[in-house]
Amino acid sequence: MKLLFIGDIVGRPGRNIIKENLKNLIEENNVDFVIANGENAAGGNGITKKIAEELFDAGINFFTMGNHVWDNKEIFSFIDTEERIIRPLNYPPGAPGKGSNIIEVKNNLKIGIINISGRTFMQALDCPFRTCAEEIEKINKITNIIVVDFHAEATSEKQAMGWFLDGKVSLVVGTHTHVQTADERILPKGTAYITDVGMTGAYDSILGIDKDEVIKKFLNQLPARFEVASGRAQLNSVLVEIDEITGLAISIKRLNMLK
Repeated sequence: MKLLFIGDIVGRPGRNIIKENLKNLIEENNVDFVIANGENAAGGNGITKKIAEELFDAGINFFTMGNHVWDNKEIFSFIDTEERIIRPLNYPPGAPGKGSNIIEVKNNLKIGIINISGRTFMQALDCPFRTCAEEIEKINKITNIIVVDFHAEATSEKQAMGWFLDGKVSLVVGTHTHVQTADERILPKGTAYITDVGMTGAYDSILGIDKDEVIKKFLNQLPARFEVASGRAQLNSVLVEIDEITGLAISIKRLNMLK
């Protein structure tokens, strides 16, 4: 099967490039399933039900989230019932929603998807390594095709997760930093890996945000209201081919667009 994982969607520019181009990308690359990180889809802060539905209609099959999952309070009204959106698994018990799910892709072919948050320079949640390993054991009883979105800040922590899960999952993709890395590879035991898949949003920006406001913040160190940037947009993603029998990766390549 072919899986497309799209980097963090930031605001209207990110949504528009998805709506205008994703279906063509799916057709051109024979994509079977599309996952995107959607934690910044609504004005750079969280996601709403309306925006999620628009992006599902555009061709996205499933959303992972991250530390901004709760920024738009509307999420509390639908995250418990929407099976196509998950938040980081390692939030404490009692948090709304869930951190993994199993979805049927085609002809009884199922994929397990796990969202996990790092702890280095991030909120101190439960151990991502132990939490993820426990969840993989449960999912393996149903399918061996497993994708992990590791939403983390530190490249070292992301690389550690890749090596920790090598041979246990199909793909470990890093999100959160919004800057695509050039280290995509198949690890020795068959897991596809990239430290960060990048961002889908305004190209002439700082992480999708108006660059002048961010620069001003660095210069004066005063509180600032950040706004999503406008103008041309980029779409960062990785295209991964996975063996449907073994669940291991066959190939991974970056698939990007600038409009």
